[in-house]
Amino acid sequence: MRDPFDDSPKEACGVFGIVGGGDPVAHLTYLGLYALQHRGQESAGMAVSDGESLTVFRNMGLVSNVFDDRTLAPLVGHLAIGHTRYSTTGSSTWGNAQPVYRSAGAHQFALGHNGNLTNTAKLAADHGMLPGTVASDSDLVAELLSDHMLKADVDEPGPEALEAALLEVLPRLDGAFSFVVMDTERVYGMRDPNGLRPLCLGRKGDAWVLASESPALDTVGATMVREVEAGEVVVLEAGREPRSLHPFPPERIDPRLCLFEFVYFARPDTRLYGQSVHHARVRQGEALWEQAPVEADMVMGVPESGVPAAEGYARASGIPFGQGLVKNRYIGRTFIAPSQEMRALAVRMKFNPLRDNIEGRRIVVVDDSVVRGTTQHQLVRMLREAGALEVHLRLTSPPVRWPCFFGMDFGDTKELLAARLDVDGIQRYLGVDSLAYIDVERLLDSTGAREAGFCDACFTGHYPIEVPVTVGKDILEEGASGRIEGANGAAAGSVLDQPSLLPADDARTAT
Repeated sequence: MRDPFDDSPKEACGVFGIVGGGDPVAHLTYLGLYALQHRGQESAGMAVSDGESLTVFRNMGLVSNVFDDRTLAPLVGHLAIGHTRYSTTGSSTWGNAQPVYRSAGAHQFALGHNGNLTNTAKLAADHGMLPGTVASDSDLVAELLSDHMLKADVDEPGPEALEAALLEVLPRLDGAFSFVVMDTERVYGMRDPNGLRPLCLGRKGDAWVLASESPALDTVGATMVREVEAGEVVVLEAGREPRSLHPFPPERIDPRLCLFEFVYFARPDTRLYGQSVHHARVRQGEALWEQAPVEADMVMGVPESGVPAAEGYARASGIPFGQGLVKNRYIGRTFIAPSQEMRALAVRMKFNPLRDNIEGRRIVVVDDSVVRGTTQHQLVRMLREAGALEVHLRLTSPPVRWPCFFGMDFGDTKELLAARLDVDGIQRYLGVDSLAYIDVERLLDSTGAREAGFCDACFTGHYPIEVPVTVGKDILEEGASGRIEGANGAAAGSVLDQPSLLPADDARTAT
């Protein structure tokens, strides 16, 4: 379940894949998933092949809880994929843990998915699936691939069966997806035509590695070669150079990496579009000072994602940088509080103020975003109780006013504070002396790659592709209640019945 006191945005998943090299691939996959743990903490798993059979192990929990020497020992082979999950379509249960496995005739394959499809219900209906047959969009894609392989090659299955199925199924998918898919001989890595979710390719000696983020390559000793392009399928085989497939028509290719990757999701040591995420966050802090200066005695960041931007704000302003909060790194994601008093202590389990640094001072607090406002509301109260004279909040993202349909877990405007209150109202609700969000143009400039293409729909309402009106993580499990229509066909009474939910060319800014 969602922690009601964790206001940080949640992303879909992290994926990893490796082929060849002679090293124990299961252990390297474990290390790669550990480096991607920040992208999902609900479940973890991997699939390994020795060229003849494919073995899958997955379970609920963190990577370090799911895998140990005992569980890794039988995972022997020369190619593997791995996955760490945060659910956006499909509830958080063992059955929805990944990689997804299928046996299709003489073939076996496994699939890991980062992202969120927007035409899930339509694909299921077109395929004649009954409600509840599959519970996640990843499971649905595996079913489509499996059915295609069985129908195309029942009697005499060929070695390219999975590849042919991918070329047939991928163009039918809408939304965000970075997949790693494997059979007993190959690993495939692919991104959607908008490249909404990241995926990169690296090399470790004779081995080839795929990962959601470049630090996973560093962790296993691989060198980054390049990012997988939007709409590209990379095929990895032992002893061969990677080859590329391009199943999407050119008119669908429109790179739009999620801008939140630079704000929050990606690790600071990640490189995206060839740029350092850490340096981008420092520039965000510098831009915030230019946009919203204030007199203060100390600049502090909310650990961990707010710290680089706080350093930038302090550097640009000349205000000393200091630590105001200590984060408990050993607390789990979910805190179930039986009473209001206990609920009030939930944030204190994660953060504790450094009173000596705060008392009697005017503090600038730099954070990445306000989504629901629960965490910041409690943090401000803690800083006041610790003796802060003034609290000025600076945010490295614009107001999050619009739902995300591409992998972030806020698909309902009722969850978004900025969809209900203007900046002055949010300032009053949080109890801060001043509040400023970075504007979109400054945020784009901070990346150092604004011309490369970004999705900023959660800030602007400008979606790069047509989006559905209602998509919840339980859409396949709920059956008929998960109605999907195009953005121009909003059903009466839908939670997103707003005029700006139109295709990108017609989208309007929030009022």
